[in-house]
Amino acid sequence: MKHRIYILILCALLTMVASCTHSSETKDDEKAKAAWQRYHEAYDAKNLNRALAVIDSMETEKMVSTPKADHLRGLVYDQGWQMKIAEQFYKKSYQGYASDPSQDWGTYTDAGYRWAYLRFRRGDTEGALNVVTELLHQAKENESFPKDQETALLMLMAEIQLQLHHYDEALLTGQKVYEAIEQKAENGNGSELDMAWGCINISDIHHKTGDTKGAMAWLDRCAHALTLAKQEQRDSLMIEEWKGHVALKQALYLLESGHANEAQATYAAIPRSRLMEPIGYREAADYLMAAGRYDEAADWYERIDSTYLATDGAKMTFDIIATRLSPRYMAYRKAGRNANALLLADSVSAAIDSALVWQKQNDAAELAVIYQTYEKELALNDAKSETRIHRVLLAAAILVILLIGYLFWRARKYNKELLEKNRRLLADIEQREQEEQQAIVQLKAEPKEKLTANQQLFCRICDLMDSSDHIYTDADLDRNRLAQLLGTNEHYVTDAISTCTDGKSVNGFLNEYRLRYAARLLATTTDAVAIIAELSGFSRSSFFRIFSDAYGMSPSDYRRVARK
Repeated sequence: MKHRIYILILCALLTMVASCTHSSETKDDEKAKAAWQRYHEAYDAKNLNRALAVIDSMETEKMVSTPKADHLRGLVYDQGWQMKIAEQFYKKSYQGYASDPSQDWGTYTDAGYRWAYLRFRRGDTEGALNVVTELLHQAKENESFPKDQETALLMLMAEIQLQLHHYDEALLTGQKVYEAIEQKAENGNGSELDMAWGCINISDIHHKTGDTKGAMAWLDRCAHALTLAKQEQRDSLMIEEWKGHVALKQALYLLESGHANEAQATYAAIPRSRLMEPIGYREAADYLMAAGRYDEAADWYERIDSTYLATDGAKMTFDIIATRLSPRYMAYRKAGRNANALLLADSVSAAIDSALVWQKQNDAAELAVIYQTYEKELALNDAKSETRIHRVLLAAAILVILLIGYLFWRARKYNKELLEKNRRLLADIEQREQEEQQAIVQLKAEPKEKLTANQQLFCRICDLMDSSDHIYTDADLDRNRLAQLLGTNEHYVTDAISTCTDGKSVNGFLNEYRLRYAARLLATTTDAVAIIAELSGFSRSSFFRIFSDAYGMSPSDYRRVARK
């Protein structure tokens, strides 16, 4: 009853002020409509700076919320192939809606999906799985969850399961996707493009599990759906691109099934205009490699890498080396282009060094196996050894023990003196850092109106640095990226840091945070120093020099003194 009274009162008030506010509301609507039109024009024209400027103005004038603006920024950077920045904004948007997704279920779920997708593509399978699992759980609990997004999340889950070699689970998830699309079509809300999208992805699942016949069957369903989509007068460019994917996959599957002539005819009939984006390039290269046309395959692999060079990339993993660099290298070798192969081999070598970080657990397991094997071999040899060999070994062991004892005594004496010196250095470091942090706390405690523009910006920078994301651990973070995350100009960032830190540079300021983070990891974990260097945002070669210059001791010495 109370709700009805409130509604009646509200209607009366609205009627009274309608004549006064109608003109203002109309102007606001027109202004918002014009702003959205400018955004879409800039986005379609791939004018990143202009699109970002429009988003800033829309957020400032409260036309969109901050999480919505972050989602739009993520879309812009995503279109510009600046994936790391796009991932940050998708994450901010997703977390901004997390406390109350009902504000905008569509944006919330899309931001979460895109964040998970980018994490998966750069090798963070576990992180992507966590986000997708959480969203699918919410899909079961909330009727308002967008069904379209649930279908996309299920397909991404299937890709993750394939990556983890959970083939049976991937097939079941793919079947759920198809059932969801069918249900949507029965309700009159689906389209043939939805069906084509589901079928081509399910075809990939069957192919990756070794079921070529099943893959071909689903591919035929996809081709039929595209034919119907064309009759629906859907996006012709997208349909042509998808037809290219279908034809390339058909050529590969025919070749794998022993129908080489049909495969060649299918590939030859594909218009080159249908081969779009890196996915199409890779499919063409895969077919050509399987068909033994290595020189042509190498050209397509080059196009793939040249496309990725325009992006800000992702952390190198062995999966990326195996799926992108290694096939290109093999194409060069088999095509006889040895000079190109040698140049690429240098890149692969550097990539492997970076990817070793991701292999830490696997390496530890492998070392354990090697150690156990060595122990067994040693025991077997000892059992077969003669008495004379035992005596020689015993004498050698005694000499080694005496030598180790002497070296241990010398090292202990030296380490004791070094430890005392490092303790004094550590005390000075802790006092200096405490004073710097106290100065920042005092600055933040001041009323905002008493702070200069540089001081206000510096407080925002410190808040960003102190967030749980530890963004300073990104080795690519510089004043330009920092300014983008803060939504300001890089020169203002430089001035604010220099003014509030007695002339420190942006790089020096970021390195202080990285060093403190590295020092904390050294004191609290058993990770190798080289790994801590990369986790803190340093290269291995520069970390030891920068750490020693700042703290007056090596990272290993710091770890020893910090734990005592």
